[in-house]
Amino acid sequence: MLHVDLDQFLAAVEVLRHPELAGRPVVVGGKGDPTQRAVVATASYEARRYGVRSGMPLRTAAKRCPDAVFLPADNAHYEEASEEVMATLRDRPGVVVEVMGWDEAFVGAESDDPEALARTIRADVLERTRLHCSVGIGDNMLRAKLATEFAKPGAGDGVYRLTAGNWAEVMFDRPTQALWGIGTKTARKLADRGITTVRELAAADPAALAAELGPALGPWYVQLGRGIGRAVVEGTPWVPRSRSHETTFQENLTDWADVRTEVAALARRVAAEIGDAGRPAARVAVKVRFAPFSTYTRSATLDAPTTDADRFAKAALDVLELFSSRRPVRLLGVRAEFG
Repeated sequence: MLHVDLDQFLAAVEVLRHPELAGRPVVVGGKGDPTQRAVVATASYEARRYGVRSGMPLRTAAKRCPDAVFLPADNAHYEEASEEVMATLRDRPGVVVEVMGWDEAFVGAESDDPEALARTIRADVLERTRLHCSVGIGDNMLRAKLATEFAKPGAGDGVYRLTAGNWAEVMFDRPTQALWGIGTKTARKLADRGITTVRELAAADPAALAAELGPALGPWYVQLGRGIGRAVVEGTPWVPRSRSHETTFQENLTDWADVRTEVAALARRVAAEIGDAGRPAARVAVKVRFAPFSTYTRSATLDAPTTDADRFAKAALDVLELFSSRRPVRLLGVRAEFG
């Protein structure tokens, strides 16, 4: 199977619209104003050389790269560009495509020369969409996904293969956080138990980790260390599992009544969209970023799936009450999760 990952997707799409920006550091996020509170959605490779990364405040990005061009996010346009890429992948005979998001998909195919197939796919996408992509080849989804990191610009030549045959050689000496599915917090938990490398995780006792980290997660982490993952690409259309909206405030909210008002408004906006899509919410999640920059999320399952704005807003407000802190708030978000 192949993992197709579009390079610097949002920034690349913007450069296609603004050719004069080619080769310049480009940062996409918020309303494109680095003096306002918002975070980086994507940075071009030129901007990344200055340490600009996704999720970073735009103000920090501007300090690190004063010459960067800041552009507002245009989700509708990115979705159109993504659909064209995915259509290109599906047009290849005999393949199965599983879309994972705007900028990535898995492709299942039978081939005696997967590297040649990968390079053909890269050429097809570039010819049809003018967008560059990297392709990872693997014997399961985990390895194909990780292989892409070795294919990316600056790391490889656009194509890389990672299978059971070279897993130990390539991955064993890397930190556990190099694995798809292990973030900073999980890596810290593993390190507390003396596990810092993929080699150590692969050799860990699944039963011991099950007892300490949970009956499902513990053994799953060990499987990740051993490179075990799903080996079948499912050709189902990609359907978002949630719908959300969030707002960053230029001035912190200090009155909790204002916080409640904003959460209710966000919830009603989300409810209107899921109602139009005919997809009732099964869970509601509320995200709060307190000043200066600590972010927490709380969620709850609804009594029954709904698209009703009043019910959904009430549920969001109930979740908001799970936050005990009443510190100043700089960002709020509400997410509907589908069943």
